Amino acid sequence: MYFNASDVTAFMAQKDFIDTAIVPLVSIDLATEKMKQSGAEADFIMSLTSFIEKQFKGRLLVMPPFSYMPSLKYDDLPQQLEVQLHNAGFKHVFFITCDHFWTSGGDSVNMIWLPAIPLESMDVNVKKKILEDQLRQVIPLLSTKWAQI
Repeated sequence: MYFNASDVTAFMAQKDFIDTAIVPLVSIDLATEKMKQSGAEADFIMSLTSFIEKQFKGRLLVMPPFSYMPSLKYDDLPQQLEVQLHNAGFKHVFFITCDHFWTSGGDSVNMIWLPAIPLESMDVNVKKKILEDQLRQVIPLLSTKWAQI
């Protein structure tokens, strides 16, 4: 489910079963030499998040991407977002990003970091295979946390 009007309506009716929020963290770097890489990272994270949502529909809610400029990020942002999502009733909160900066925060939040894979020029079938391979890396992380509670 996505954070949109129709899915949120369904979420409210099924809130007891949807215990996980996924928050894509997307860096927007407008420097000429970094803009294309930044766009590729955003494309990869949003494609992968969409793929995860399809696999686990009814178990999780994908939040809108939290987009930020590299100069505006601060270390405790994920912790603050996580507190708000826990207060809203989510038992599990996962952040997914291509920005290695967020991995330096230790284990205070569930951060999934994956290197960006440029998808823009790939054939649809190759893109799907790449996303399936990435999903196989993410599933054990989700499953481990889900099994703890």
